[in-house]
Amino acid sequence: MQSADLDLRELLSFRPDGGTMFFMGRRAIIFDAVALGLLRKELISSLGMAAARSILTRFGYAHGRMTAESLKLEFPDLFADSWTGPKLHMLQGMVRVEENKRSDGSDDQPLVQSFWYDSYEVEQHLLHLGLSEDSVCWTLTGFASGYVSYWRGEKVYFIEDRCCGKGDAVCHVEGRTREQWGEALEPYLPYFESETGDEVFQNLAKALRDTEERLKKQRRQMSCLSAGTEEFGCITARSGAMRQVVELTRRIARVDSSVIVTGESGAGKERIARLIHEESARSGRPFVAVNCGALTETLLESELFGHAKGAFTGADRDKMGLIEAANGGTLFLDEIGEVSQSMQVKLLRVLQEREVRRVGENKSRQVDIRVVAATNRNLSDEVSKGNFRRDLYYRLRVIEVRVPPLRERNEDILPLARIFLEQASKRAGRKVTGFTPKAADQLLRYTWPGNVRELQNAVEHAVALCLDTRADLEDLPEELRSALPRPGIVESVRPLEEVEREYILAALRATGNNKARTAAELNIGVATLYRKLAEYEKQGFVA
Repeated sequence: MQSADLDLRELLSFRPDGGTMFFMGRRAIIFDAVALGLLRKELISSLGMAAARSILTRFGYAHGRMTAESLKLEFPDLFADSWTGPKLHMLQGMVRVEENKRSDGSDDQPLVQSFWYDSYEVEQHLLHLGLSEDSVCWTLTGFASGYVSYWRGEKVYFIEDRCCGKGDAVCHVEGRTREQWGEALEPYLPYFESETGDEVFQNLAKALRDTEERLKKQRRQMSCLSAGTEEFGCITARSGAMRQVVELTRRIARVDSSVIVTGESGAGKERIARLIHEESARSGRPFVAVNCGALTETLLESELFGHAKGAFTGADRDKMGLIEAANGGTLFLDEIGEVSQSMQVKLLRVLQEREVRRVGENKSRQVDIRVVAATNRNLSDEVSKGNFRRDLYYRLRVIEVRVPPLRERNEDILPLARIFLEQASKRAGRKVTGFTPKAADQLLRYTWPGNVRELQNAVEHAVALCLDTRADLEDLPEELRSALPRPGIVESVRPLEEVEREYILAALRATGNNKARTAAELNIGVATLYRKLAEYEKQGFVA
């Protein structure tokens, strides 16, 4: 029998009632071409054009090689016929081959060249993705490469130089060995190479990690309320002080120097560290945060550097440390001032040598990381006291960013509170849309010793207790409701009459509306207090 005599009914066997079917002795399944087109679209959307092409080309290569192996086993006479491969290509419904020329590859002629029509890949690519800038018959060229490579006993690469998917009248492919292609093969090799499972999965895992990082960044940005130029990577910066910090941060992100972020606890130092990472060239790589103050020295060493199996009791397997996990990205060391002297020495070595050694191992591993550290201590004072190594301090403090406390950026309080209100409402499944004027006024007059973290907790408390669509003064935490405003100049000078009114009304609330006690606390007469309250009521400040 010759290849021209091949009949699908003789190669395909199946149970009429369904279940299993076989093509040339191997189990086969029927796939809808549209489903394969949707798979192609999903791969391209998730991993990018190059990664999707690589996966589909290698898939086609494996399919072609397995088909050739089955043919040689089941029909050895047909295996010798050069037309059998294209004929099987057609019988499987993938493409129509009208010309299939072969040569010995001499005189710069390809070993094989074919003209293809009705390619299912062209059809599906145009359907789901539209006209392409490059050839799209990826599984088909992979199939031809795998089949002919097995048939000839040497690696043969098929390249599509004309394709209906990019507007050509016909699809045309040529097959040559690597030596025959020469430098012309270089752009296409990545789609064929790395055929071992480990390398394929490593490349796929890398692409997935990069995609995941991009999606995380998008989710963080979308979680913030849209506030025009006030939003910078989910950092609210309406105040002049915070705008200066953000501008400095974005300039820092362009270089790869180590940074120390200083500021009071809860001021938002980690947000600044994340902004440095997201605005840098490392944004597609990991951002690994470590709270150095929350771990004992032994546990911190294991977490940072990793350990070898058997390094200590309980080390039942090798473990990668967080420094290695941050390779290529940013390592954020929060509360760096809490680290012991011995750990400081080890961190200094990592920064100097750019290598890490796991606990219990003798070999070092190279790492490429950017270090951003944060502390609420004055490290310069700690150096003077001998609590922090001078060399590590200057290694970390190439650039310093000071995050101002919330009391120094009064204009950021309400925008931040509204962001936290929307987030807390979504988590709690509540429809709390804003604050009453009294609640908003108290938020602005409070000094926020716990900074942004305290504000976030206060808003969550208000959402939990709120009975209406707006959080009221009574929904705020007790210490916030009863706190007196601190007179002083924060961002701008205010009229003395306004400051006095706010202070008297806050004192009245703090004493539980006890006017006699309020007058005594303020060292004014009761009649004076009643007169001022009457004035405030006329002005609409007292309900």
